Amino acid sequence: MKKTLALVLSCVMMLAFAAGAMAADGVVKIAVAAPMTGDNAEYGNGFYNATLMAADEVNQAGGLKVGDKTYTVEVLKFDDKSDSDEAQIVAEKIVSDPDIIGVIGHFASGICMVAAPTYNESQYVEISPTASHPDYSGIGEYIFRNNTVITVETKTGVEIAVDDLGAGKIGVLSIDTEWGVSAGNAMEAHIKDMGKEVALRQQVGVDQVDFATEIANFKAAGAEVVMVAGMYGTLAPFAVARDNSEFDVPLVGCSNAYTKSLIEIAGESAEGIYAPVSFFAGNPDPKVQAYVTKYTELYGAAPSALTTQAYDSALILMDAVSRAGSLDRVAIKDAMFTTAFEGISGFTTFDEIGDAQKVFTKIMAKDGDFVVAEFD
Repeated sequence: MKKTLALVLSCVMMLAFAAGAMAADGVVKIAVAAPMTGDNAEYGNGFYNATLMAADEVNQAGGLKVGDKTYTVEVLKFDDKSDSDEAQIVAEKIVSDPDIIGVIGHFASGICMVAAPTYNESQYVEISPTASHPDYSGIGEYIFRNNTVITVETKTGVEIAVDDLGAGKIGVLSIDTEWGVSAGNAMEAHIKDMGKEVALRQQVGVDQVDFATEIANFKAAGAEVVMVAGMYGTLAPFAVARDNSEFDVPLVGCSNAYTKSLIEIAGESAEGIYAPVSFFAGNPDPKVQAYVTKYTELYGAAPSALTTQAYDSALILMDAVSRAGSLDRVAIKDAMFTTAFEGISGFTTFDEIGDAQKVFTKIMAKDGDFVVAEFD
C-alpha cells in the first residue's frame, strides 16, 4: 500500500512539474540563454541586461500578478557560448528547474533550433529576440520569435542596395552557419526578384578575419554594393579589408550590424555601413527616449535593436503569464498566441506559428555613431 501511494504521489509530482512552474517561495524565474562569453557576447549580455531591466520594472511596480497571487521575478543567466553542444546542455538545465516560466533566447538561429525541441517537449515557452531562420518557429507550439524571418529583413536590405544606392550588380557574403546560408539565399532571391544581378556569392567561416581574397573577388566581379550576412565579427574586419584594398563599395548588413562593437572594431571603416533595424535608439518618441536613457544609465551604452527585442520579449512573456492567470505551462503558451503588446520595438502580435511582424528603419554608421540612413 505504501509503495502504491508513493508511486501515485510520484506521478502526481511529475504531472505537476510538466504542467506548470512550481514557483516556490513566491518567486518565478525567467531564463536568459545566449552567448555571454566569446565573439557574440555583446548580444547575449544585451539580452540579459534588457530582461533584468524589464523584470526589475515589474518587481518595482509590485510584482507579477498571476490570478490572486503576486510573484517576484528573478532572472537567471545561462551562457550557451554560441555552441550547439553547450546550448543543449543549457536547455536541459533550464527545463530541470520548475520555477522557470519561460526562456528569452537563444541568439543564433542554428543554436535556437538545437535547443528548441527540448523546450517544446518540456512545455517551456521560448521567445528568441533574434532567430530569423524560416524553420525555427515551426519546431513546436511553445516556440516563438520576437523578430522577423530573414526573408522579410533581407528584402529591406536589398531595397537599400537597389532603390536607395542604385546598384545593378550586388555581391553577397555570408557566413557558413544555418542562419548565414539562409540569409545569403534570401538576399540572392530578392536581388533576382528585383531584376538585378548577383555579381558574386561567397561564403566564409564564422571565425575568418582576413578578407583580402574575398574583396579582390568582389572587385573583379564588378560588385556595386556588397551585402553581408554575418555578425559584427565578420562585417567589421570585412569593412577594414575593403578600405585597405581601396575598393570604394557600399556595404549593407543585417539588423545584427547595429551594435557598438561594429564601430569599435571597424573604426573609421564602419563609416557608411547600412542596415535595416526594427528599433532605432535615435527615434525621438518620448517613450523610446525614456527607455534608451534608462538603459544607457544602467549599462553604459545605448540599447541595440536586438537588445530591445529582448526587453520587449521579457515583458511579453510576463504579460502572457499574468493574462493566463496561472503558472500552468499550457495556459501560458495559449496566452502567448493572444498577445497584443505595444512595446518599445513596436506593436507585437504572433501568428499561428509564433512569428512576430516588424517594420524596419534604414540606418547607417556615421561619425562613430548610428543615424537614420542618408542617401545621395
